[in-house]
Amino acid sequence: MSRMGIDGGARRRGCAPRREDFFPEESFRSFGSYSKAFKETPWRLKDRVLSRSNDNTELVEMKARSSHEMKKTLNWWDLIWFGIGAVIGSGIFVLTGLEARDDAGPAVVLSYVVSGISALLSVFCYTEFAVEIPVAGGSFAYLRVELGDFVAFIAAGNILLEYVIGGAAVARSWTSYFATLCNKKPDDFRIIVHKMNPDYGHLDPIAVGILIIITILAVYSTKGSSIFNYIASLFHMVVIVFIIIAGLINAKTENYSDFVPYGVRGVFKASAVLFFAYVGFDAVSTMAEETKDPAKDIPIGLVGSMVLTTTLYCLLAVTLCLMQPYKTIDPDAPFSVAFSVVGWDWAKYIVALGALKGMTTVLLVSAVGQARYLTHIARTHMMPPWFAHVHEKTGTPVNATVTMLAATAIIAFFTNLGILANLLSISTLFIFMLVALGILVRRYYSSGVTTKQNQIKLIVCLVIILGSSCGIAAYWASSDGWIGYVIAGPLWLIGTAGLWLGVPQAKQPKLWGVPLVPWLPSLSIAINIFLLGSIDKQSFIRFLAWTGFLLVYYVFVGLHASYDTAKQFETQKGTKEAEAHWNKVEEGVDGKVSHTPSTS
Repeated sequence: MSRMGIDGGARRRGCAPRREDFFPEESFRSFGSYSKAFKETPWRLKDRVLSRSNDNTELVEMKARSSHEMKKTLNWWDLIWFGIGAVIGSGIFVLTGLEARDDAGPAVVLSYVVSGISALLSVFCYTEFAVEIPVAGGSFAYLRVELGDFVAFIAAGNILLEYVIGGAAVARSWTSYFATLCNKKPDDFRIIVHKMNPDYGHLDPIAVGILIIITILAVYSTKGSSIFNYIASLFHMVVIVFIIIAGLINAKTENYSDFVPYGVRGVFKASAVLFFAYVGFDAVSTMAEETKDPAKDIPIGLVGSMVLTTTLYCLLAVTLCLMQPYKTIDPDAPFSVAFSVVGWDWAKYIVALGALKGMTTVLLVSAVGQARYLTHIARTHMMPPWFAHVHEKTGTPVNATVTMLAATAIIAFFTNLGILANLLSISTLFIFMLVALGILVRRYYSSGVTTKQNQIKLIVCLVIILGSSCGIAAYWASSDGWIGYVIAGPLWLIGTAGLWLGVPQAKQPKLWGVPLVPWLPSLSIAINIFLLGSIDKQSFIRFLAWTGFLLVYYVFVGLHASYDTAKQFETQKGTKEAEAHWNKVEEGVDGKVSHTPSTS
């Protein structure tokens, strides 16, 4: 295979893609080559399941496959505002009303607390990885290093699904608040196809239009996107403060008289859906490659933005449910309609404008993050390397940005918010659980350091933690009793304590680390799995269908492309090491030859 097999044709200039840009690997050169490769699928799959990347590969060698480096222009201030811009959008402005009305009542604030704790634990895990491995691949790169290629690919597919669905949900919510601003209903701006399923028959051209504008901005410049995000988020924060103050002025404490109308189960059910409101902070971790000082900037940016966001979410949830009875909350534009209900009709325009600004920044940060995920995935050739191209002038991944937002626009055009929110929460919780698991593996396992006995202890403890967490979630979903918790809860404690006391840490973070390991990552695993148990059956069926599609793609395409690339890279690396060795030998011989005359 030529050099182009590794670089994926990224060095070739021009816009017209060729077959070699998508499938330059040896296995795809001819039908005969593919047949031969496909017969080796079991051995190749075993190799990819067991292989793990390392920090240096992700930091140096993978970045080189994009031909041009991303520009380091961001600091902690940029990351905080990217974090706020990424997170505060349709989740708070749309789903708060929906979940308060249908699942949690005024106790929706507790749902935000539970989701916020889960998100904050995940932020700690992401931060350690982002500081240690500051690359555009985010959780995909982290999981490649700790859990191997195969697990990383399944996670990567769900990461991409998360971004496409999240962007589509926000784009459709954008239409809802735009309609409020125009004194119209959302469906007044949508094309209703009565012969289609209602979940897919409300076509949304405005959502597609806003995504096209976002694409142009995201392609142009990361720093330009940061400046726009900062200005828009600042305005957005002013509107949020206005909503809280003006809303509390119109608060009626009697609206809190029935605080938990749907019981504790309703609180956790809402929490699983409202986790959608916290999606986006992982996009900030993908910007680590463009951060000037990752060790300082990433912890401040990620943790700071998440704490601020959770506080604002809780205040907004309290405000909404104090303004009007939870049963009368509007599901499409709850805050705007709430001000109309209390007689402040003029205020709904300020709220709608602020919501639109917030959703616009969410879409922008999502566009920036999802493109960087796809770029790094393509660097491994699990996806065609054409997507790994970084534009020489803008320093942005143009191909990946345009492709991801085109997919987002198609989904946004057809699919309603309810379906999108539940499916998004599953993908997100699944990925966050894997990242927390990756932290435990990173701390307690290092090849050549961890003994066989400690490896066995680690595996046993992880199985107990995962098994007990799944048991708690399954019991919660299927029973109103308490016996299951009495059995599974202590098992989780035994698994975590066994790791803490019985397995020595094999690796310590060099710059910044998750505190209270293994307790915080283990708790993150348990909470994420528990929230998964609160999501409806249909969403799991869609999730499993998508995961099945990923497996088919991996077996027929991604496995062979990434296997060829990895083996070619290993060969080139071995050749370079051999050349370096012989150069040193030759230099030593030359040194002796040149040194001899001077001594005589």
